[in-house]
Amino acid sequence: MGAGAAGGPVTIRVLLVDDQDLFREGVSVIVDAQEGMEVVGSAGDGLEAVRLVEELAPDVVLMDIRMPEMDGVEATRQIFLPERVARRPVPVRVIVLTTFNLDDRAATAIRHGASGFLLKDTTPVLLRDAIRTVHAGNAVLAPADLSTLLEGQFREQTPTPAAFLGLTDKEREVFAAVARGLSNTEIAALVFAGESTVKTHVGSILRKLGLRDRVQIVVFAHEHALS
Repeated sequence: MGAGAAGGPVTIRVLLVDDQDLFREGVSVIVDAQEGMEVVGSAGDGLEAVRLVEELAPDVVLMDIRMPEMDGVEATRQIFLPERVARRPVPVRVIVLTTFNLDDRAATAIRHGASGFLLKDTTPVLLRDAIRTVHAGNAVLAPADLSTLLEGQFREQTPTPAAFLGLTDKEREVFAAVARGLSNTEIAALVFAGESTVKTHVGSILRKLGLRDRVQIVVFAHEHALS
């Protein structure tokens, strides 16, 4: 799932979650009109969203924050429970949708595993680009905005985990660069290494720290005052 047959073009499978039918229908039209994307399902509340993620295995979930039954924050937390993540053949990414800029609930959802957030009045082009961005494992917020959003969430930072101390000097250098939002190309120039080497370092960092993607590196850095 999430890949074309016989190595063909990738089709990004999208699940829409919002309690407003009209909003879901409008977004569905926009997403289905994009090349390489398809809407595979929709849900009207968080409970249904959690069930459909397991049933449909989407690549990207567009998740409303405020919904009845179960809101988007709790649904995101449940989607990224370790036992559920371990069962999935391919990773799922979540973009939370909100009407408020720098929403505290959005920050909490990012801590639970979301890859960023979009305002619900975003343009079709930005929505398309955001879906592609998170599918590639990146955040849909600029590093400075993500830092601002997370700042109030970590007033009391927790001690540095032993796993971080197990990173090599080069991995710590790459970690710091990822936490600042640098791309692999920029990091390669900074640490005088090839992009493939940087990718290897990022993969090793994620594995050693038990993180899913680059967004979680930013969250980890803020949580432990490492940025």
